[in-house]
Amino acid sequence: MLSTLSEQEGISIVGEAENEGDIPSLVAETKPDFLLMALDELRRRPPLCDQLLKKFPGLRIVAVAPNTNIGVLYWASLEIHSTTMEASEEALLEVMRGSMTRTKKEAS
Repeated sequence: MLSTLSEQEGISIVGEAENEGDIPSLVAETKPDFLLMALDELRRRPPLCDQLLKKFPGLRIVAVAPNTNIGVLYWASLEIHSTTMEASEEALLEVMRGSMTRTKKEAS
């Protein structure tokens, strides 16, 4: 895969880790857009994905299961929600105390 990727225009291989323990520091150093890694268990997200995506939310992780035709793309996303509220002391305190529930916000 690496040889195929390195031959593609617009794609640069910026590093290669010998073992999984080196990946976080290599990602911090090289700041890649994508990380290609092995997927050991098809139905389980590698724990390293969570660690990396929390620290590097813009990273895309492509995990490929060796000797199969299966891969998984992992990425982080941030959802931003909003609701209108009355511009009053009471409404502000309600929000700050967390008593404005999602259901109540949606009903507004």
